[in-house]
Amino acid sequence: MPRVLITAGGAGIGRAMGHAFDAAGYDVWVSDLNAQALSQVPSHWRTSHVDVINEDQMAALFEDISNDWGGLDVLCANAGVAGPTAAVEDIQLEEWQACVSVNLDGAFLAVKYGVPMMKAAKSGAIVMTSSTAGQYGYPNRAPYCAAKWAVIGLAKTLAMELGTFDVRCNVICPGSVIGDRMEGVLQREAQAKGMTRDQVYQGYASGTSLGRFVEASEVADMAVFLSGPASGAISGQVIAVDGHTVNPDPKAD
Repeated sequence: MPRVLITAGGAGIGRAMGHAFDAAGYDVWVSDLNAQALSQVPSHWRTSHVDVINEDQMAALFEDISNDWGGLDVLCANAGVAGPTAAVEDIQLEEWQACVSVNLDGAFLAVKYGVPMMKAAKSGAIVMTSSTAGQYGYPNRAPYCAAKWAVIGLAKTLAMELGTFDVRCNVICPGSVIGDRMEGVLQREAQAKGMTRDQVYQGYASGTSLGRFVEASEVADMAVFLSGPASGAISGQVIAVDGHTVNPDPKAD
């Protein structure tokens, strides 16, 4: 069976990816910083309690994968945090660094330790989770946007670097995904802009041609597609799963 590791796989998009890969016949291994979330995933998934920005823990995770599985076919570098919602002059350096670290350094460490197994096997697929914030500028989201743009640059570089080893790397840019993280963004943005939560929600939804938020399962289905043989000639691409964002600045009507 093909083998997939999903970072931040205990909840949200990561857990949805786990279910989608499981249904597609993959062995699933998820890591997460949230031990409680890991306790709630299916019992036949392998789990590791790992902080993606702790290099020792990440190195140990991939050593465990190598020892137990003997290799890795798919790596989903999915970990991320929303970071602060504030005007750039009101963001503290520590807040900036914390957001960039999880979103970018976490992705870097995942590929740093996952790529050698794929290069040795001369096959593999990497799927990195960015965001539509990595394609457009969003007001009051400077650290998150900067990190998610950088994830795309990393992925495009990896596609060039790893192509001769038959290892592909692509990026998914989710839009506004239904779930706890986006709910937190809505609440913080409403407070920062002096709006209601529902006004901010409507602003995001009306900024897409489909007029709705995205389901985590829809992002997960794209991850499975980008990892399988049907996408064998697709690498270095940035694919939005966002209901077609037409106005990235979420203002209420």
